[in-house]
Amino acid sequence: MALFRLGPDPIFPPPHLAEPEGLLAIGGDLSADRLLAAYRQGVFPWFEAGGPILWWSPDPRLVLFPNELRVSRRLRRTLRSGRFEIRSDSAFDRVIHACAETPRNHEDGTWITTEMQEAYIRLHQLGHAHCMEAWRDGALVGGVYGVRVGRCFCGESMFHTENDASKAALVALVEQLQADGVGLIDCQVRSEHLVRLGAREIRRDEFLMHLTLGLDEGSQHVPRSNGDARRAATIFSAASGRLASHKRI
Repeated sequence: MALFRLGPDPIFPPPHLAEPEGLLAIGGDLSADRLLAAYRQGVFPWFEAGGPILWWSPDPRLVLFPNELRVSRRLRRTLRSGRFEIRSDSAFDRVIHACAETPRNHEDGTWITTEMQEAYIRLHQLGHAHCMEAWRDGALVGGVYGVRVGRCFCGESMFHTENDASKAALVALVEQLQADGVGLIDCQVRSEHLVRLGAREIRRDEFLMHLTLGLDEGSQHVPRSNGDARRAATIFSAASGRLASHKRI
């Protein structure tokens, strides 16, 4: 199947035209308009530093339905202990930088290039990209970030420098999203770490159906500006109750 080369306009071919491994298109840029157009069609960028921008829509798709989140007894004990202070959108740039720089098992480099970091920080400033952070003794020790489109949250990456910190941030994120009416978290590609937390693979056409319905239902959602996010940055208690080493969340 032919690989599509993108032009100057933020337009993508239909996802079902992707190659068997999920590669759909090449080229374009990381402008906010193009990134949002991609996520609204179930497409995301993933490429190496120095290489062309590659756009993907894999089949099957790993997703997490918020009501299917599984929290182990050990993790519940950690959350109840209040070991971590959980904050929302208070240090987005630090979270994405940590996701890029924190060493991971079996990985020599990072797909989160400087160009990617700058692009998602712009999305955050526009109110489309968000993060959840785990802090301990005033230090950022874990976090997760992604992009909100309608009633779907597209997870991008997570990191931790202390055991269970990224899991605590993820649990808090799922709770917040569920309370806000989000019905689907896109985890993109299979990660055994996320499968243990309740994520599962579904067919791409099923994922796109959920995404489209969520876009329609979430059409009244107004993204928060960065200034609003900072003023309204919510501090959660991990005790209230509630990728992996792969490239994606």
